[in-house]
This record gives sequence, structure tokens and C-alpha cells, in this order.
Amino acid sequence: MNTRLPDQPFGAAPHERPVPRITIQAFCEYPDTGAALQRAAADRRLAKAQLTVQLGGVSAAVEYFEGQVTPNLLIVETRLGAADALAEIDRLADVCDAATKVVVIGRVNDVELYRELMRRGASEYLVAPLDPVRLIEVISGLYADPERRPLGRVVAFMGARGGAGSSTIAQNTAWCIAEELQITTTIVDLDLPFGTVALNFNDEPGQSVADALATPERLDDVLLERILLKRGDYLSLFAAPAVLDREFEHGLEAYESVLDVVRQSTSCVVVDLPRVWSPWVKSTLIAADEIVIVANPDLASLRNTKNMMDVLRVNRPNDLAPRLVLNKTGLAKRPEIPAKDFADTIGHDAALVLPYEPLLFGQAANNGQMIAELGQKSPVVDGIRHFAGLLTGRKAAPPQRSSLFSLFGNKKRA
Repeated sequence: MNTRLPDQPFGAAPHERPVPRITIQAFCEYPDTGAALQRAAADRRLAKAQLTVQLGGVSAAVEYFEGQVTPNLLIVETRLGAADALAEIDRLADVCDAATKVVVIGRVNDVELYRELMRRGASEYLVAPLDPVRLIEVISGLYADPERRPLGRVVAFMGARGGAGSSTIAQNTAWCIAEELQITTTIVDLDLPFGTVALNFNDEPGQSVADALATPERLDDVLLERILLKRGDYLSLFAAPAVLDREFEHGLEAYESVLDVVRQSTSCVVVDLPRVWSPWVKSTLIAADEIVIVANPDLASLRNTKNMMDVLRVNRPNDLAPRLVLNKTGLAKRPEIPAKDFADTIGHDAALVLPYEPLLFGQAANNGQMIAELGQKSPVVDGIRHFAGLLTGRKAAPPQRSSLFSLFGNKKRA
């Protein structure tokens, strides 16, 4: 009998969990707190929530909500010391609905004040200056269901140009995460007309991710389990239909809903995105916990990578920059942009630089296998194993270097 080993603990970090669709109103005393709240409001994890910021602190909140319904979450800042701050909070309690959660921001790092606020029903006390990521983590924690399985971590792969090898890198990385690091992993192939995940794993889907997108409200853990293709104990495939006789027109909400269900049932979700720039692709990238851009060492890839990095930095102000994989380097008789020049232009070092090995990838594709399954020693195999370790925070064996394999850039991620 095949006994499955327990899934290694992995998933979205506390600050990566999205906040549900709630209303939040904040009343601050100081400009730096207001700026931090505005930065949090622009974060992808608060995309569903409605956050408004006003000046005036606790007193303004008391005056504003007299005779009005309070929001799901109320954030108030006080500039007062312990006794006066508690008196303010007591007045606030008189106008707050029972279901409203309250987060208090203060300037005093006082354990006794914290304890008294908790006794009075406050949800959290934060000491300014306020860190937007810490605030998001607190808000997410207030609405997390302790009975539910922790959310899986979403890693989105996208190519900077056609033929960059993004799907191949995504699939091989996912295989290493699942089979070698023993983390339950699902590959979601969102290239609906041309997806290759089923083909490269030598499988044939009955139902596909397109069926789920057509009726996202029907997708739950039970239906998902029937649709997924199982590849061993830890890896599942959510395959694309890869047909051209259907039109795939789905809204942003459908993609968001499907990925939400998948991440509730698996620890790592590897999303293989098509190389198109549409609203749903942009939205999926922005919402991902981690982004990987796969590029070739040429001018078109450089231009597209820089453009994507610039857009994502603006829309993900509190996240690390996407990881860059520079693929198919060292091709004989082909001029290419050196990895250092590529990194200097985009302001970001490559996490992984892979040599061009068409025979290895070709053999794996023809066999319906991943390159690590072939059992060959190769710097590409070592590099992808190491990259799987980078994405999951797991230690990987140090890779072998070769004359073509400059391998990993330094750890700077702007």
C-alpha cells in the first residue's frame, strides 16, 4: 500500500493572506499614520476591502458615529497617555456596534495599556510609526478562520516573450516542489487554448480549468478533487483544454474565484499564465504571492521584462520584486545580452540563469516527463532544484557550476 508522507508545512505567510470583503474606517492623528494607512489601502491584499482614512483620532470617530452604523473594522489613533487614552476608548465603545472590531494605534509602548485595551474589547493595539505590512497582517488575522486549512501560496509564472520557456520552467519547478520537497502542489494551466501541462505530463484531462471558469460558483473541494489530474502523492494538474474550437471569455471574478478554491486545498499553487496582457492576467499577477518572469537574453525580453517590472512595482508597493529567470543562455553563434547588463537595465538581479539544453528538454517532453525524472546530471536540473528551494524557503543541495551556468544572481530584490 502506498503510504503518503505528511505534507511539509507551507503556505501563504500571515501578511500574504487576502483580507475579505469588509468595510474599514480609520481616524488618525498624525500625517505619517495617515500615509501608512493609505499605503496599506493600495495593497493587493486589501483589494476586496473598502478602507477610508480621516483625520481627528478617537474624538472624531466618536462624533462621526453618533447615531450611525459602525463599519466591520474601525482603526483609531490616540495621542494621549494610558489613562486618558482608556477614557477615550470608553467613549468610543458607547457608539460602536457589538460586531465592530477595533484596532487602536498609539505612541506609547505600554504593556499595561495593551492589557487594559484588550479587556475593554479592542482587537489589537499597534505602536506607531505604523508598518503597512504589519497592519495588513493584523487585519487578515482578525478575519482568518482558525478551523480552515491555511491558504496555499500562489506563485505565478509568465514569459517575457513567446518561446521564453516559462511553462517548462513552471512545470519542472512545481514537480521539484512536490516530489522532492514533498509539498502538496497544484499546477493551474491558464493558457486555455495552447496550454501544455497535460501534454508534458503525458496525460489527458476529462474536465479542465475552462469548465471551472465557466461556472466558478459550482467549484468546491469535492468537484475540484474530481477534475484534478493526480501525479503521485503531492502533485496535481489543473489542465487547460488546449482546443481552438471554443471561445474563452471569462471575467476577472471567475479567475479569482477558481484560484481561491484551489489555494484552499493545496499548499503551493503554481499558475502558468499565457503571454498576453489582458485585465485578468494583470490582475492575477498583482494578486499572486510570488511572481516569476522567465526571459531570454535578447532585446525584446529585456524591454518586456522592464515594462512588466515597472507596472508590478507600482501595483505591488509592499511586495518584493518578481524573481527573474534568464533562460536559454549560451546558445552558440547567437549574440545575447549578458546577465549583468540585463540586471543593470531592469534594476534587479536574476535569481536563476539557465543554459540552453535542447536535448535534455526535448527528451523529457517526448517522454512526458520532467527533466529531473530522467536522472541525468545537469546544471539545469540542479538550477531548477535550487530555484524550487528559493521559492519555498527550503534548503537545496548546492548546484554544480559549468562554463555556461552563471546560475544564481545575488539576493538583492528591489
